[in-house]
Amino acid sequence: MTTKGEKTTPAAGGRHARPTTRRAIVGRLSWGLADQAASSMTNFAVGIYVARSLGLAAFGVFSLAWVTYGVVLNVSRGLATDPLVVRFSGVPEWAWRRAVARSSGTAIGVGSAIGAACLMVGLCLGGSVGAAFACLGVMLPGLLLQDAWRFSFFAAGVGRKAFVNDLVWGVALVPALVVAARVGSVAAFVLAWGASAAVAAVYGCLQSGIRPQVTGARVWLREQRDLGYRYLVENVSLSGAVQLRAYGLGAIVGVSAVGVVRGAELLLGPFLALLMGLSLVTVAEAARVLRQTPHHLARFCLLLGGGQAVAALFWGAALLLVPDRAGELVLGDVWHAASQLVVPVTLGVASAGLGTGAAAGLRALAAARRSLRCQLVASICYVGGGLGGAAVGGTTGSAWGVAFATMSSSAVWWLQLRSALRERHQESILDSFPP
Repeated sequence: MTTKGEKTTPAAGGRHARPTTRRAIVGRLSWGLADQAASSMTNFAVGIYVARSLGLAAFGVFSLAWVTYGVVLNVSRGLATDPLVVRFSGVPEWAWRRAVARSSGTAIGVGSAIGAACLMVGLCLGGSVGAAFACLGVMLPGLLLQDAWRFSFFAAGVGRKAFVNDLVWGVALVPALVVAARVGSVAAFVLAWGASAAVAAVYGCLQSGIRPQVTGARVWLREQRDLGYRYLVENVSLSGAVQLRAYGLGAIVGVSAVGVVRGAELLLGPFLALLMGLSLVTVAEAARVLRQTPHHLARFCLLLGGGQAVAALFWGAALLLVPDRAGELVLGDVWHAASQLVVPVTLGVASAGLGTGAAAGLRALAAARRSLRCQLVASICYVGGGLGGAAVGGTTGSAWGVAFATMSSSAVWWLQLRSALRERHQESILDSFPP
């Protein structure tokens, strides 16, 4: 005879086990999606407001600062929050609090160090580009700390707190954008975006009751070096490729082309948000599938990636039906050029969604070498396709080059997952024989 608690566990095999497990998975995925939706809506609002307020050229300058922030964000995640999620999810509260203090302090340290470099580069460059980078440098510590709280809360299993923190950022952003619009410069919008994130970062300290320990960053990096530096390479390789493509596109075609690509990506915003939101929890879910029903891992990854790809294709098809008047209402002058890129950008996002299913499987299998290999291949393909396409066909050529590159890298991810699953199966057969 089993107890009530035993019936609700997968190991018990009761009829209530599977529904309970499914509800738990849905709950974790839901908070991840809700949090990413709040974060993405904040980013979407900034992009739309800048595009409508400043025009194509200024939006291109803002986009250069944006992709730079994306690279720095991935540096911070690789060194600070990714090891935290892997090693301090579901641990006793005292261990979590100590780790979060050091991890968040590391995020501030990364933001301060790279922010100082951005400030110096901006002052040397001058002009609107230099001003944007200088302001980004000042805002980086607050931006990275806010992101660190999100992952800290998910590690503790309280995703609702991450969601509330992003809502605070969104609320603080409204008056900041109004002030920036009156100033009418790219630098003002960068400051508004970063200052509102700093408000949410401070609120995160109140939510958690934890003071970030910048002095603990060195200890954290030393203790997590086996994971941190590997995650750093994985995270930065692709975001660095995005930045190189943006800089190269600006040099080959012009800064306005960067704004056009960013505008097209904003149109696919809901599914870029879906990709990032699911990434908060999919690796953990894939690991659970591997432990409980390992023969279902491939199907889980295929459903995960295939579902995202199909959804992105449907959204892209809907965008093709949007009338120009409605598009101009959203993106202003950016709409006409960005709408020409809907098809290739949609294919790129769909391919990326398909690849994330295989990526989650490789992470769950702890196939670090295969995962890193895929990331490097994807980065090389992305830069090569984006810049090669730009040289041949301008902005449109760059978009199609990236689309084909993403399709190719997605195939690499799935080939590596198949090889990893075959390797694990062979090892399990060998382990079944007595020594």
